[in-house]
Amino acid sequence: MQDGEIARRGLVLLGCGKMGSAMLEGWLKRGLPPASVWVNDPNPSDWLQAQGVHLNEALPGDPAIVLVAVKPQMMADALPTLKALGDGTTLFLSVAAGVQIATYESMLGAQTPVIRAMPNTPAAVGQGITAIAGNPQSTETQMQMAEDLLSAVGEVVRLEGEEQMDAVTGVSGSGPAYVFHMIESLAKAGEAQGLAPELAMQLAKATVAGAGALAMQSGEDPAQLRRNVTSPNGTTQAGLEVLMDEDKGLPPLMKATVAAAAHRSRELANG
Repeated sequence: MQDGEIARRGLVLLGCGKMGSAMLEGWLKRGLPPASVWVNDPNPSDWLQAQGVHLNEALPGDPAIVLVAVKPQMMADALPTLKALGDGTTLFLSVAAGVQIATYESMLGAQTPVIRAMPNTPAAVGQGITAIAGNPQSTETQMQMAEDLLSAVGEVVRLEGEEQMDAVTGVSGSGPAYVFHMIESLAKAGEAQGLAPELAMQLAKATVAGAGALAMQSGEDPAQLRRNVTSPNGTTQAGLEVLMDEDKGLPPLMKATVAAAAHRSRELANG
């Protein structure tokens, strides 16, 4: 299926903010014809208007996929306009945070193929990771189509079921904010040791970005990479003895952080 089927039947993008624009840019770069894309967005950017897609026009009768990228609070207004495409062969792929598959089934029909996806903000620079889970109506071909589309902005992983989405939210969905705060904290700690603020921030950003790239590309697991940097009785070991403290260090703090985010995700999903 994939690109040929999408090009033939069409792709509908509902909402084209930062996430939608990042995905659309990736698809077009990979050769998806602009004429095969319909975008419904009330406030289109100048960039979007220049892409040659069908913008706020009448939708095709049986598109291969509808990708829902509107904010969750806009869902109640946006989805009913697509009800005619439900209960059929059109796949609905949602990147709307916190909106459960059951919501789509209730608004579009119980037989509608639905895949829920949780991307994260590094998708904006092609470095995201997205977790997906589908309902029983979603075929293997449709799951592969979703993976292909979402791979335009980074890695894609499949979950065992939608119930894992709250944990994913706590780790990778909210995780970039944890890392940004770590950069802030590392820079402030450098300032406390006498570095100028701009220099401390430059060092912190480059260190976190470089360590992340090394973790992704080296082939060694993070524990081994950590050991590679740690000389016995050296400076890194002195710092890690604080950071790795089982009672007050990073492990219990990170466990509590992810648990709090996952708990909040469950609360929001249950209204």
